[in-house]
Order: sequence, then structure tokens, then C-alpha cells
Amino acid sequence: MTTTCKNCPLRRKNLFTDMTENEVNFMQRFKAGELTIEPGTPILMEGSNAPQLYTVLEGLGIRDTSLSNGRRQVISFVFPGDFIGLQAGILGEMGHSVEARTKMKLCVFDRSEFWSFFRAHPSRAFDITWLAAVEEHFLGETVATIGQRSATEAIAWALMKIFQRGQALDMVHNATMDLPYRQQDLADALGLSLVHTNKTLGKLKQRQLASWSDGILQINDLNSLAKVALTQVTDPGVRPLM
Repeated sequence: MTTTCKNCPLRRKNLFTDMTENEVNFMQRFKAGELTIEPGTPILMEGSNAPQLYTVLEGLGIRDTSLSNGRRQVISFVFPGDFIGLQAGILGEMGHSVEARTKMKLCVFDRSEFWSFFRAHPSRAFDITWLAAVEEHFLGETVATIGQRSATEAIAWALMKIFQRGQALDMVHNATMDLPYRQQDLADALGLSLVHTNKTLGKLKQRQLASWSDGILQINDLNSLAKVALTQVTDPGVRPLM
């Protein structure tokens, strides 16, 4: 059954800003349908001129880009509430790919309505700009992590960011959350080898800072992990939901 914008389960989460009735009705008109994706399925391909934009309703994915030699860089991890396909909507083609890591449910929006969307609802257009700015800020943090943090600091930072996002989405229970990514995904996000990533995760587990195995991430003391990551635990605030 298709989820109506009025009954969207994400709107009940504290992570997302409230929407007016007018905005909800407009998003419902903008929404073209829903799509269910199986794990491992590409959603958007690098270089493609996709006709749709998506909001993730359920499930987890990754954004990545590939080099000509077959190596890849994971750009970010995709969570419920993320808006994907914006790059193709603005630039005409995707500069990265998006792939499902779990079964995912997506809200589908027709890209042909994108410009009328901007004209009719400038406040919603600002929300899209805000999301793009946040993504740019995160990429800046990632570059600093890859360039300046040690492997232990970098992995602590990544696990902390993932865990905080999970907390904001009510995905964390008893200090644990389902995390079905592969260690290779984390390695490719941080520019590390799989062996180095595995050994570093083992060290964090020995220090009782973080444990990630069998698809479960456990962090008992986020502040202690943040110290290792050379950062602080901060309130993630609220974000727009498209």
C-alpha cells in the first residue's frame, strides 16, 4: 500500500521539521509513487540522467563513485529521510551512484516537475538548498577525516556519525543498532584497506569503545568514542523532509 504524505511515518520523528498542511498537500501532488528496492540493487547510476528524484522511506544504502581502474570511493551512507537524485535534477546527470544495502522503500518524485516545484514553493526550495549545504558540510568533514585523522580516529568518527544518525531516527535500542553495511563499505569511505579497517575495529572493541559485528553496532559511551575521534557529541538538530 502506498504511503500518503499525510501519514508518512518519518514526519513523526523528531529529526525532521514540521510541515504545514499546505506543504504536505503539495508534496502529495509532487509524489509520483513508491518503489521497493532489493538489497544490492542500483537506484541511481553514475553518469545517468535519471528522470526521478527519491526520498528514502525505509532502508539503508550507499552513495559511491568509481575510478577507471575499478577502485571506488564511498561518499556517504544513505538513511531514511535522505533526498537522492538531486544532482541529476540540477546538473542533468549523476556524479555518483546510489545502491541499496538493505531492502528499501522510496518515495518517487517526477523530475519534470522540479522547476515548477521551486516556483510554487520557495520555502521548500530553500529546504532543498539546506539539504545540499549540509551534504557539502559533511563531505568537508569527510575530507578532513581522510586527510588528517588516523585510522583509529577516522573509524571512531564514522561510527559515531552513523550511530548519532541512527539515534535521531529511533534506530538505536539498548545502545545497539542494526548496521548491515560491509566492512569494505567503511574502508572505501575512509580510504583504508579492508585489513586495516578490520584490525582497527578490533582495537576499538578491545578498548570497549565500539563493537560492530554480525550487522550490529554497539556503542555504550558515545562521548568517549568522540574523544578518540577528535570531536564532540553535538545535537544533530532538525532537518527538512522532502
